[in-house]
Amino acid sequence: MPNEASRRTLLTAAAMVAVTAAGAASAAVGGSPASAPDDSRNPGRDPLDRPGRRPDRARLRRLVEGMSLAEKVGQLFVSRAYGHAATDPDPADAEKNLELFGVRTGAELVARYHLGGIIYFAWAHNTRTPHQIAELSAGLQRAALDSGARIPLLLSTDQEHGIIARIGRPATLFPGAMALGALHGAAGTTGEVRRAAHIAGTELAAMGIRQDYAPVADVNVNPANPVIGVRSFGSDPRAVAALVAAQVRGYQGAGVAATAKHFPGHGDTETDSHVGLPVMRHTRAVWEELDEPPFRAAVEAGVDAVMTAHIVFPALDPSGDPATLSRPIVTGILRERLGFRGVVVTDALDMAGVRQKYGDDRVPVLALKAGCDQLLNPPDLGLAHRSVLAAVEAGELTEERIEQSVLRILELKVRRGLFEEARPTAQGVDRAVGIPEHLAAADEIAAGTTTLLANPVKLLPLDAAAGPRLLVTGTDPASPSGTTGPPTAVLARELTALGCRATATPPARAVAGAPGHTAVLVCTYNVPEGDSAQRTLVTELLATGVPVVVVAVRNPYDPARLPQCAAELATYSWTDVEMRAAARVLTGAVRPSGRLPVPVPGRYPLGHGLTY
Repeated sequence: MPNEASRRTLLTAAAMVAVTAAGAASAAVGGSPASAPDDSRNPGRDPLDRPGRRPDRARLRRLVEGMSLAEKVGQLFVSRAYGHAATDPDPADAEKNLELFGVRTGAELVARYHLGGIIYFAWAHNTRTPHQIAELSAGLQRAALDSGARIPLLLSTDQEHGIIARIGRPATLFPGAMALGALHGAAGTTGEVRRAAHIAGTELAAMGIRQDYAPVADVNVNPANPVIGVRSFGSDPRAVAALVAAQVRGYQGAGVAATAKHFPGHGDTETDSHVGLPVMRHTRAVWEELDEPPFRAAVEAGVDAVMTAHIVFPALDPSGDPATLSRPIVTGILRERLGFRGVVVTDALDMAGVRQKYGDDRVPVLALKAGCDQLLNPPDLGLAHRSVLAAVEAGELTEERIEQSVLRILELKVRRGLFEEARPTAQGVDRAVGIPEHLAAADEIAAGTTTLLANPVKLLPLDAAAGPRLLVTGTDPASPSGTTGPPTAVLARELTALGCRATATPPARAVAGAPGHTAVLVCTYNVPEGDSAQRTLVTELLATGVPVVVVAVRNPYDPARLPQCAAELATYSWTDVEMRAAARVLTGAVRPSGRLPVPVPGRYPLGHGLTY
């Protein structure tokens, strides 16, 4: 069981943060923040701004009126497709497409269902290299423009950075949200966060991806949250709101639709909606103070899209339906209270959280009735498509209702320039993706994220010039995109490059190998409360008398579940850019400046962080 007292302490502290919320966005579609993003209203005022395209609604209505019902319904769906190429996937991927969709290629899938979009996944073999991604995008766009209503696709992915990144090296990888939240309070924080999103968006656009399912707008106040955690900017709703707005402006200034998620807020749950149905216990008043501000800030920043959460929120809708299927939440709160006029996209419809109460034939229909527009990754695309068509034919959904969503989706495509420049090129990739300026910016921003939590005996900074002998050990979680190895190996390599003599050693040999070393660095990963293998390892290493440094490579709560050590750091992720930053902090090449964006119950308050 998670520590309920600690969770309540976090929740109470976060809920007491004063939040000033502006009024709802204008209802006028042509001038609302959702329809006219910040980058289109203020062109030329900032080097990150880019003039947006203003949709011609009359022209788009005529386009919609000329579409068949099947084409209109197809525009609502965003599906996965297996393979690295649009028309010539590997045989195994072709067989997977045939098994699931009745076609062999992504291009055939787009043509069969008149899809509005495709979502890219690494596990679907869509994201091998930037040039391959650009070629895949161009091929899929050709398929869309050569068939049906001749409407370009909205290609999308989850490129949050940090622990969630579908595209790895040589693309530029930035620290994730909580690491960026650790910058909060320093001068220029929101500017740096916006800069990171703008660079990330520029690279996505060069590969043909014009919708990113980021930023995460959830306020993480629950240390036991199994699915959000470091994907959130932190536990202070005011800080999260500012950083969410900054990322929205950064992505959309680069021509990529930002997607604030997971509405109405997933930050205080103890169930992963991929595998179960979480229940949010906040009162309406707590929701308004804690969960609402980041989404309101996103809307006011002109966010193109908002993603719903597969969570039950009784205070907002007592029906027991998940938010994705809740008209009181999607239409009543997001549309009417917050004034959002953009695209509402469901979280993935193959997740358990949305499939427990209703069958896969009913979920897409109920999502549309709730007010959603895009239906993301249904488990059975054919069934979902037929179910929506049948609902229209039976009168449960009107064709007018379908057209409302199609019009919003087409407006988004116009704003992001897809009717003008849908196909990426190899030259565009070379000019934008993983270029030296971008990589340097990532290292510069990461340098301010590593948070020094404790240094009681002044062990740090290590004197790299003296060549200290360091043993690096601990937990090596599965590597996210953007890593060149497990965190212990990467950290040892980066420390060695700075002048230390660092060796990565498995935990089973660490205690015996510790004597004779200047220090032992232990990478920890989501240490549970109570006894654990990680706690035992740290305890046994302390008994050797060699100074122990804890490096929490995911959630920053780990030190509270371990004995006090000679030094403690939080990196918030274990990608290369964050391990490089940690090595520089450990050796004093960079002075630590990160501040905790969440409190660590029983150990450190919100905003804590030391320096040299």
